[in-house]
Amino acid sequence: AKWWTGMHPQVAFCYRDVFPWVVMLLKQFWARYKSTILVFYCLSIASKLKTICMKYLLILLFCQLLVINLYGQLKNGSIHGRIIHLSNNDPVPFASISIYGTSFGVLSDADGKFIIKNISPGYIQLKVTSVGYKPFLSEEILVINARPAEIDIALDEETLQLNEIVVKGQALMRNTESPVSLRSIGIAEIEKSPGSNRDISKVMQTLPGVASTPAFRNDIIVRGGGSSENRFYLDGVEIPTINHFSTQGASGGPIGILNVDFIREANFYSSAFPSNRGNALSSIFEFKQSDGNKDKMKIKGSIGATDVGLSVDGPLSSNSSYIFSVRRSYLQLLFSALQLPFLPTYNDVQTKVKIKLNEKNIISLIGLGAIDNFNLNINANKTEEQRYILGYLPVFEQWSYTVGAVYKHFGKNNNQTFVLSRNFLNNVSYKYQNNIKVDSLKILDYNSFEGENKLRFENNSSFDNGMKLNFGFNIELGQYHNATSTTIYSFGKPLIIHYLSDLMLLKGGAFIQSTKGLLGQKLIVTMGARTDFNNYSKVMQNPIDQLSPHVSLSWVLLKNLFINGNIGRYYQLPAYTTLGFRDSANTLINKENKLLYEGVNHYVAGLEYLPHENAKLTFEVFLKKYNHYPYSINDSVALSSKGADYGTFGDEEVRSIAIGKAYGAELFYQNTTLEKFNILFSYTFVRSLFKDYHGRYIPTAWDNKHILNITAVRSLPKNWRAGFKWRFVGGAPYTPYDLSLSSQKNAWNVRRRGYLDFSRYNQERLRSFHQLDIRVDKEYFFNRWSLNFYMDIQNIYGFKAQQPSQLIIDEQNPEKDADHYNLKNISSSSGTVIPSIGVIVEF
Repeated sequence: AKWWTGMHPQVAFCYRDVFPWVVMLLKQFWARYKSTILVFYCLSIASKLKTICMKYLLILLFCQLLVINLYGQLKNGSIHGRIIHLSNNDPVPFASISIYGTSFGVLSDADGKFIIKNISPGYIQLKVTSVGYKPFLSEEILVINARPAEIDIALDEETLQLNEIVVKGQALMRNTESPVSLRSIGIAEIEKSPGSNRDISKVMQTLPGVASTPAFRNDIIVRGGGSSENRFYLDGVEIPTINHFSTQGASGGPIGILNVDFIREANFYSSAFPSNRGNALSSIFEFKQSDGNKDKMKIKGSIGATDVGLSVDGPLSSNSSYIFSVRRSYLQLLFSALQLPFLPTYNDVQTKVKIKLNEKNIISLIGLGAIDNFNLNINANKTEEQRYILGYLPVFEQWSYTVGAVYKHFGKNNNQTFVLSRNFLNNVSYKYQNNIKVDSLKILDYNSFEGENKLRFENNSSFDNGMKLNFGFNIELGQYHNATSTTIYSFGKPLIIHYLSDLMLLKGGAFIQSTKGLLGQKLIVTMGARTDFNNYSKVMQNPIDQLSPHVSLSWVLLKNLFINGNIGRYYQLPAYTTLGFRDSANTLINKENKLLYEGVNHYVAGLEYLPHENAKLTFEVFLKKYNHYPYSINDSVALSSKGADYGTFGDEEVRSIAIGKAYGAELFYQNTTLEKFNILFSYTFVRSLFKDYHGRYIPTAWDNKHILNITAVRSLPKNWRAGFKWRFVGGAPYTPYDLSLSSQKNAWNVRRRGYLDFSRYNQERLRSFHQLDIRVDKEYFFNRWSLNFYMDIQNIYGFKAQQPSQLIIDEQNPEKDADHYNLKNISSSSGTVIPSIGVIVEF
């Protein structure tokens, strides 16, 4: 209750208005689950009492397990489901459904329904076959004794005539619409990923071609592209913000918002983007959520290294279900105990309601929200480094939400989808000189928000000749507000900037894509195009100027060997922070500079080899050529060359003149049964370069050169699971300080930090970074509930990753002369052993 009333008033009102049924549900299960609710309330109190209560709680639970485990575990798991036609949602009768790797299975009835009983608890996959349909291998499904697992499986009609492996599922699937640069991960990989601590954003950093950072951030750097070049979708609804404390104008942040309890599957495109997913240059992420339990209410509580969470799902009526979760962090307690100079606190909520009107009409309601506060720990000022951070770091306050409705109608051989959504981000930061809260000493006052209302329509059709067609359109209304008061150092003196910017933007888009098999299905061709336009300026209004065609090919050399390729043109609208930036004359200077859509050409070719249905090997070479990219007037570098930090990104004067490229090669291998291990290996060589003001190519902040990921996880007897993840990332470029400018008192007093020497931009390079993470899980499945303990240790050998040195005032001898400070460099590194123990209880 204290957490709920502490929410931002507008967000609290929104949730009470949109989800009033939550209160009713809480009343219904209060009597039955009173003790459970009290347990989780006590846990939240325990977090405020730091770790003492937690230690006693874990000891109590472990002692209880010693007794409970004597009774053994029951084999009462079951799966309820339905087999349907992918295009029209009609039932597929008499399909064969078996547990993968066994002969244990059943047939679906005349309505496509099936029930499999007496399953041992744990993660399983279902293999489905039916005459006239492609064989299908499902994502991993968690089976427990407490309730039936539920899944609907959609089968695609068979068009292939070759005797080849067509089993689909998880990372081993073949997608003919996007034959290159597509990876899929399932629930077990997401929940049990070593070192990720159940954070989906950290799981994404281990995908092929994605560079990870040693700092506490979840920036998504895909094949040398910037952190602002990605787009994210949750059940078809675009979610611009997926991280707490997100960087406005980019995708980074330290902790993911999405609750992995509800994520069923994630698809990652690093090229060959579907035409219905636009406004991205480097990647598209598609997250699919589970549906609520149709049988009875389920409660799941979790305690991790940074937060405590409660998830609830179940039926609302005979034809509707819901999922709902809330999380509250106690990260600020850990940071306070470690005497760190900043104290972050985050909260999030996630929900989904699915309503089945009838067999041909389905509605899904999606909700996601977060409230983040980032305060300064004024008492942590014992060292020079602590005082330096307190001197420049502002306070951040941020909240965001996304709500959406997805309506799907199924016809005879087609289906139509309507998506209506709204997303909003409110971002506030401020700073007082010497952290004295007096109005006259306020040196930064930033208050901004951006919101979007979106409508998207899609039509998917399948034809008797095997062709698939997807087309549609989207309309968006965007709003941006920025009230900024700050001081910068320009032309040898401090300059106070006040500006107010309000921007309304009407955006539109249209797309079409078709897939067809040729030459007896040996060649699969996908062709598509989309266009985007808006009313920001005349140079952005013409749809032809943003026309983005693409072609993907997949050629069957042998029954298990394929040649794949993609050529495509993609566009992305610059961030609202760039569109709405105003100069000292309060002019939309970037509009005057004829800002354009950012553009990139993708060229990808590769080989795909399937030695057997449990293994996959791919090799790809790629080239991305950028143009019309924003070029910083102040710093004389492309924005892509800059790394994203906390706060904002892109709010400066730019011109659309930057040219760049990213190129390299990627090797990926997965084997789910290698010596009973699920092995994933990926190596990417990548260069990311943009031209400077002399026309020379210089490294961007994402030019890591080498990215290596190795993950191995094995299921052990008695529901134990253990695994490790080792990452290697080449050293990132960085820019040295301009010591002459930084030492000037007038300049230093404005930022309280050093100034970079842009004439030597990214000319230095950090040492390579590597890290080993391990994780061990133990699960207990009982008749009415289940329990999962896990131990996750990040950076187990304590590698210290080099960071750019920090420039601070020498406190022993602060003044060089009347106009200059005496500065000194202090080495900086990040990385320590981070052990955590988690507890997940499910009723």
